[in-house]
Amino acid sequence: MELLRNFVFLLALYLLQGSNTSLVQLDNNGYEGIIIAIDPAVPEDETLIEQIKGMVTAASTYLFEATEKRFFFKNVSILIPENWKNKSQYKRPKHESYKHADVLVSPPTLPGRDEPYTKQFTACEEKGEYIHFTPDFVLGKKLNEFGPSGRLFVHEWAHLRWGVFDEYNDDKPFYKAESKKIEATRCSRGITGINGVYKCQGNSCVTSRCKIDSKTKLYEKDCQFFPDKYQTEKTSIMFMQGIDSVAEFCNEKNHNREAPSLQNKMCNFRSTWEVISNSEDFRNTTVMVAPPPPPVFSLLKIRERIVCLVLDKSGSMGDFNRLNRMNQAAKHFLLQTVENGSWVGMVHFDNTAYIKSNLIQIISSNERRKLLESLPTVATGGTSICSGIKSGFQVIENAYSQIDGSEIVLLTDGEDSSAETCTDEVKQSGAIIHFIALGRNADQAVIKMSNVTGGKHFYATDEAQNNGLIDAFAALASGNTDASQQSLQLESKGLKLNSSGWMNGTVIIDSTVGKDTFFLITWNQQLPVISLLDPTGKPVGNFTVDSTSKMAYLSIPGTTKVGVWTYSLQAKANSETLTITVNSRAANSSVPPITVNAKMNKDTNSFPSPMIVYAEILQGYIPILGANVTAFIESNNGNTEVLELLDNGAGADSFKNDGVYSRYFTTFKENGRYSLKVRAHGGENAVKRNLRHPLNRAAYIPGWVVNGTIEGNPPRPEIDENTQTNLESFTRTASGGAFVVSNVPNLPSSTDVFPPSQITDLEATSDEDEISLTWTAPGDNFDVGKVRKYIIRISGSILDLRDNFDNALQVNTTDLLPNEANSKETFTFKPGNISEENATHIFIAIRSVDESNLTSQVSNIAQALFVPQGYISGGIHPDPSPDKNPPRSGLSISTLVLLVVGAVIIVCVILSITIYVLSKKRNSSRPRTGF
Repeated sequence: MELLRNFVFLLALYLLQGSNTSLVQLDNNGYEGIIIAIDPAVPEDETLIEQIKGMVTAASTYLFEATEKRFFFKNVSILIPENWKNKSQYKRPKHESYKHADVLVSPPTLPGRDEPYTKQFTACEEKGEYIHFTPDFVLGKKLNEFGPSGRLFVHEWAHLRWGVFDEYNDDKPFYKAESKKIEATRCSRGITGINGVYKCQGNSCVTSRCKIDSKTKLYEKDCQFFPDKYQTEKTSIMFMQGIDSVAEFCNEKNHNREAPSLQNKMCNFRSTWEVISNSEDFRNTTVMVAPPPPPVFSLLKIRERIVCLVLDKSGSMGDFNRLNRMNQAAKHFLLQTVENGSWVGMVHFDNTAYIKSNLIQIISSNERRKLLESLPTVATGGTSICSGIKSGFQVIENAYSQIDGSEIVLLTDGEDSSAETCTDEVKQSGAIIHFIALGRNADQAVIKMSNVTGGKHFYATDEAQNNGLIDAFAALASGNTDASQQSLQLESKGLKLNSSGWMNGTVIIDSTVGKDTFFLITWNQQLPVISLLDPTGKPVGNFTVDSTSKMAYLSIPGTTKVGVWTYSLQAKANSETLTITVNSRAANSSVPPITVNAKMNKDTNSFPSPMIVYAEILQGYIPILGANVTAFIESNNGNTEVLELLDNGAGADSFKNDGVYSRYFTTFKENGRYSLKVRAHGGENAVKRNLRHPLNRAAYIPGWVVNGTIEGNPPRPEIDENTQTNLESFTRTASGGAFVVSNVPNLPSSTDVFPPSQITDLEATSDEDEISLTWTAPGDNFDVGKVRKYIIRISGSILDLRDNFDNALQVNTTDLLPNEANSKETFTFKPGNISEENATHIFIAIRSVDESNLTSQVSNIAQALFVPQGYISGGIHPDPSPDKNPPRSGLSISTLVLLVVGAVIIVCVILSITIYVLSKKRNSSRPRTGF
């Protein structure tokens, strides 16, 4: 029976695995549970709601046809901000929240920048995070620049749901094709248009020919591709869905593998339709016969927060100081984390449950202090998790007729064989279950409850110095309030000390925070000596000491001083454990605070599959670069692994300088739960990047070609890609929740199971008869250590190199000695014997080999424009002089018509001559007839 129970639990975890927070489900070809959330910063405008409905309805029809009658949008929830007016048709959300939003309608990333984009920082075929639309885009004010909103929604949905990428490239808008022509980066090549320079001064606009750069042999920076407004080509939606004729994704037959698009780089030169066809969605559906129904919309309005703490006080909570540590963490939540205006209640449970406080609305510190009095003081009895949850529901129902959207914070350290009996009731309740597991025996069945209700899952060990319980409660700030109202964790540290030992450190309060700053000190034996100095060196005292809970706290009202605060804590007992936690809120509601969000790529994992740690640092939607980011991964037994996370576009990190710091995690020591915590520090080298554009943004249409003439759109507001503004120092910590690992061997194995990571940033440049390569070094185990050697091969064909790497021409790398992982590698070589037909195109790829002869995947394929000395190519021309007729990409409709008409005339002439000749021969051989 126990074996069956464990199997069912692991199966449930497998079905729920993946840390993407979306609640979308696919049911009978229709997507359900889509959440489109309007940001609280968006001014109230009911037209926006109607435009969202129109956009999704149009998108559903377009998606259905584009996917060959497979998918459509079935039901959509529109999340309306709390600060908008109440209306009778607005219902209270259940599990829907901003945290789970698939689409965010919010102000532009930078003023005037309304390009839609999808937040996507994982590998090909993996789901994205969310789609970002601005109000002006949804309201139809950017139709000329981006095309119809419904079509563009399908473009972004393909990013979000199926993990495909764009088939254009703003950084590489042109490339030299095998035909030796310069082509616009696009898919398919059947899309026609003009490559030109279009400049306007006042009402006068001039079109000129693109100039060729002498170094790159491509067009200079100001050259753009202007598509013909009227076309017949149907692909591709991931290039420019705004073209009327485009209604399909590029497939294996018409995919442009030559183009330097992100789709080719990230998806190994596979077409978008190949990737979509390989998705789980595609495998689980069949073609529909009848057209789909229109989408159904639900209007949900955010209301005040309702939270009930359901706290375990069973006998095992008396072990390892658990009850007191729980109270310390709960007091921190009640004093600092939970927001004003929230309703909070409390339940204790052991064998049975006890309602200790009905809902109290937090208006001031008085309500907070009153709730502190309801915390448990004695640990006794067994564990009945369902009793605790049901009593939590009762607390909420005592004040509200429905419990939709309310939150249960459940903390337990024990197993309960009956916990699964209330899973269905929990799922149907409409409440959200946040689960904090304390100690290695905490019941694992509750994980399913938190997953199916959209809640969070945390794990804390009995190693108090890791501060896991306080971190878990601190991470339970509301997901539906503006970031300026949320409590942000600036510091969380702990240390084991002997008597008279010191714990010293600093915490930085930057100018984006400083409101309602809260310092918390905990100990497990005796009140330590506490010294706190503000940035001017002035001592700060007046800590409130809670001897019962062994904690002291200082709440600084208003906005505190910006700068470096210094603390010193001296232990007064042997075997002492001290911790410090510092939280604060945004100093100014109009200035977004710096935030850190952390997660693993999966919630469950089976050894030896690697995992990836992600930490995203933002100010608003602007990525923060150059920070020192460290991940602390604590196992079931309290062992901690430390990883430096990187934003270098190599190894586990998909994109360089996107504010997402990543690293592989492979050092699994045991089976069971692990917890993730991330610390970020921005020093003098940290910068705020004012992005020229977000990654995976929608293609901006610079203008249309109508009857051979360019009709330009307003130029896009540009910010130099390299513009970065210095950022002051800051510190942040964040909990990334818990994850579960299975199948780790009981005894350490000497067998190497982890190969080097794939090289994903290989770049090639050419200079006369030499080619220079650069890439980031992988490691012996993914991105740790050093590989033994590199294998570099070249070919004149992308597909041959991809599909037959081992048979391609190998480059001599005898003198190439690998460096440590994450170092920059460089290598220069002469290609040698290259056939004349491929003289301008050489494709290069690398494979790494470690000490155990495990090999990496083949790297991304780099392309070099190579012209041996003495070789004259008809495809490389001198810099042309400007003219009034810029060169075209592809065949236009008019050109195609002329070609067809010309061909018909030629055929007719040939047929006429042939018939005439045959007729003459027939007449000459026929016998004459007289009268």
